[in-house]
Amino acid sequence: MGSEGPSAAVTTVYITGFKKFHGVSENPTETIVNNLTEYVKKKGLPKGLAIGSCSILDTAGQGALVPLYQTLQSAIIAKESESSSSNKIIWTTLPVEEITKTLATKGYDVMTSDDAGRFVCNYVYYHSLRFAEQNGNKSLFVHVPLFFTINEETQMQFAASLLEVLANVSNTQLM
Repeated sequence: MGSEGPSAAVTTVYITGFKKFHGVSENPTETIVNNLTEYVKKKGLPKGLAIGSCSILDTAGQGALVPLYQTLQSAIIAKESESSSSNKIIWTTLPVEEITKTLATKGYDVMTSDDAGRFVCNYVYYHSLRFAEQNGNKSLFVHVPLFFTINEETQMQFAASLLEVLANVSNTQLM
């Protein structure tokens, strides 16, 4: 009998993107999310990371909320608790600066921001942060440029690199 040691913790990520919206005929997040599972199968999923789901949300704020909560709920067993959160600022608990620096060393032109935008992005990110806070999960929002600015292959590589960085951050935080 060999010594197997403790099993490594697995971090499961739930990835969402948006359908096209006004003025944008092709939303790169829809393409990236639809192709990400196959892409990382070819490249290899980072050790300690699993993809829970890849979902596309409607770009109408209220229309995105139910599928978003279904995605978030699938990440936990406990029911969502209701609490008053009016006039409250919620921040991600992930080390965003560390994630940004690591991606920059990999050659990506990235920057942190405390503004998810004024459209459905802000609405969805707020609800995902609120849900994460209530249920002990983590949430991260990433804006991506249109494909005419940065091509699809580069953005797919970025998404895979981001997953790798998140796996490393999660494993470091668990120790």
